[in-house]
Amino acid sequence: MTTAAPRERTTCCIVGGGPAGLMLGLLLARAGVDVTVLEKHRDFLRDFRGDTVHPSTLRLLDELGLGARFEELPAHRLEEMRIQVAGVTVTMADFRRMPGRTRRKYIAMVPQWDFLNLLAEAAAVEPTFTLRRNTAVTGLLTDSAGRVTGVRLREHGGGEGKLAADLVVACDGRNSVVAAAAGLRQRSFPVPMDVWQIRVPAPDPDAAHSGRVFGRFGSGQVAVTMDRGDYYQTSYLIAKGTDAARRSRDVRELRENLGQLFGWGPELTDAIRTWDDVKTLDVTMGRLPRWYADGLLCIGDAAHTMSPVGGVGVNLAVQDAVAAARILAGPLRRGRVTEAELARVQKRRRLPVAVTQKSQLAEHGMLIRPALDGTLDARPLPLPLRALRRSRLLQGLAAYAGGMGVRPEHAPEFARRGPAGPDPAGPDPAGPDPAGPDPAGPASAGPEVRRRSPAA
Repeated sequence: MTTAAPRERTTCCIVGGGPAGLMLGLLLARAGVDVTVLEKHRDFLRDFRGDTVHPSTLRLLDELGLGARFEELPAHRLEEMRIQVAGVTVTMADFRRMPGRTRRKYIAMVPQWDFLNLLAEAAAVEPTFTLRRNTAVTGLLTDSAGRVTGVRLREHGGGEGKLAADLVVACDGRNSVVAAAAGLRQRSFPVPMDVWQIRVPAPDPDAAHSGRVFGRFGSGQVAVTMDRGDYYQTSYLIAKGTDAARRSRDVRELRENLGQLFGWGPELTDAIRTWDDVKTLDVTMGRLPRWYADGLLCIGDAAHTMSPVGGVGVNLAVQDAVAAARILAGPLRRGRVTEAELARVQKRRRLPVAVTQKSQLAEHGMLIRPALDGTLDARPLPLPLRALRRSRLLQGLAAYAGGMGVRPEHAPEFARRGPAGPDPAGPDPAGPDPAGPDPAGPASAGPEVRRRSPAA
């Protein structure tokens, strides 16, 4: 006789301990919601994850009382994005010239595992938060009406189990097991490239690159490098689907190409010893037409896969989590989340995602595709780039568009810790949150959270 797997219970089950999952878990726990995050790995140590923390997320960390702790992490500041197109240098974004009074006018380059550990530690002090590592989700639980009621899981070592939940939130990335199990499929956009990701050791601090992202476009090649202090985090773009064929060549060809693009000598490029030092990102891009089903919500990459252009994926995922927490904390505390409330999350975040993806597709068409097919050098510099070359104001506005984005989210009042109020530098120029008051509300979340939470 087979014994049924034991069924545990939580109010909100979050699948995936990435930036969206841990941020959502932290915020809901600060609202007093019983929340369990399931992470299939035992730790967060995975290379070439999104390490760019944009000003919108930095402001959010300040509002959550985590800004000072974040500043203690090993980080490098990027203040300027430059590219060279057919020998012409263009400043694409200058974060030092961002409009408004946002204090942190830079991108912080922080190893993602450090950022995730910070969020996990902050959430761990909340009595309603649980993080279960080494726990993979294998499927969904549903009731007779088709409503999602929890997940099937497998722990490291083979133990099978079930976790019932009032709401399941998929934060398990671009290959989401949860979205697939629910029959949710992204509509894909064509992309011209895949990406080779490489670490190249840096020499002594180089003033020519300090605090910058620098890209080279032309002669059939595209590469972008980020100064990480002791190494250059480098992305070399290849035409979509050509990875296997190009790896059949000698890796010395890649070393020579990078040396020519960035002026690096063999003392740097020889660190690329074999193809094992070159990781491939299979670039996909798309979004779900519908981010939710009854009892289930998808956010972050599980809902919308972004191009690596601009490094915005992590920050959009975090913004999704903030919007979801603000809208759903109250219903979760009352014990029932309706599809209409899940639809509000998608409606809130649909515009920022669509605008960002449209911008990325435009950059694919304007720069990446012609650079890879070798036609960019024969063209005049595109008009938007000519305008950016001439105007520092536009460089600052471009930095704001990339660093803050459309409809940046503020921390809900119930989740704030430390000094109350908006950005430490003063009011946000965008004005009050257009979503209105927190649905959880001071009456439904604030006072009780302050009694229950040791961090309050």
